[in-house]
Amino acid sequence: MNFKSLILGLALIVAGNFSAAAQDITWRVPTSVPEGSFFYKNFLERFAKNASIITDGKVKIQPFGAGVIVPAFEVYKSVQEGIVEAGHSTPSYLVNQDPTNAIFASFPGGMSAEATLTWLYDGGGAKKLTEFRRDKMGLHSLVVGVGTSEVLAHSNKPLKTLKDFANLKYRTSGAWAAVLKEDLKGVPTVVPGGEIYTLLQRKGVDAIEWATPGSNITEGFHEVAPYMVFPGVHQPSFVWEIVVKKEKWDALPDDLKKKLELAARLSTYESFTYFLDADMKAMGEYAKTKVELLTLPPDVVKALREAGRNWARKKAKALADGGDKRMQSILDDYFAYQAQWAKGSKYLVRDTE
Repeated sequence: MNFKSLILGLALIVAGNFSAAAQDITWRVPTSVPEGSFFYKNFLERFAKNASIITDGKVKIQPFGAGVIVPAFEVYKSVQEGIVEAGHSTPSYLVNQDPTNAIFASFPGGMSAEATLTWLYDGGGAKKLTEFRRDKMGLHSLVVGVGTSEVLAHSNKPLKTLKDFANLKYRTSGAWAAVLKEDLKGVPTVVPGGEIYTLLQRKGVDAIEWATPGSNITEGFHEVAPYMVFPGVHQPSFVWEIVVKKEKWDALPDDLKKKLELAARLSTYESFTYFLDADMKAMGEYAKTKVELLTLPPDVVKALREAGRNWARKKAKALADGGDKRMQSILDDYFAYQAQWAKGSKYLVRDTE
């Protein structure tokens, strides 16, 4: 039985108990990416479809692209202020507000995509994210997407050594932006996804990172920058979520909450395998183009991973010294699970040529 069949089967178990008195619910859900983009379709539209199916049409999700209702970086705030009923975004855009978000957004030296997926659903990570959102922001979180490893850079300059990152004007966000600036002396800048292509094309930056091979190929970055750099050590994985005010969530019938949780999990599993398939096909397409694929040497990858892990440790300690021990607690759990995964997953067969 596949994931989709399993989750749909679970949904049917609670279907018979759905309250006949429950009113139909419509949520306007803005996101941080342009309408019709890879993330928009694979995460938000997918969740909207699954929510409608599993709730028998009782919950209607109305997706809106970045800038239609609220700006790309103000999705969380718009939900907190009641401008919209729910929002769709990534913790990466909240790292500057609270570095704890980097644990869920991922960071250099963080877990692989498959380890992240497993930690979230079977290692308690999603529960920790929900508790963090509710306590810190008054929001309830539903994970609706876990991404595969990203492309480190589409670049106008070759990147091969640590020195190549110094003074590099680089579009990025989250923990990687901090590591780039503090450890590598690079120059990070943050712009919404819909503005990246033009910025790279006009050489407003030297390099950009956005997402995975399958997502990036739809954006055409490889057509305007001569180099692609791997591996995506800066962002081994990533998480996107639906957020709603906790009071609004708590007021829902318990059976409807369960259905929406199942719709979110189904969306995560479906989008994850979709990413993997699209990434694999995209790498084959890139090989047919003129773009030059560069792989960082192992010693550079190791240095970037350690810089990211040290950044996370430093931020957690600073918060703990100030009396907020939540990040330290979550980070300790995260690193312990990562170590367990690294040791215990060696039995897995890896496909090679």
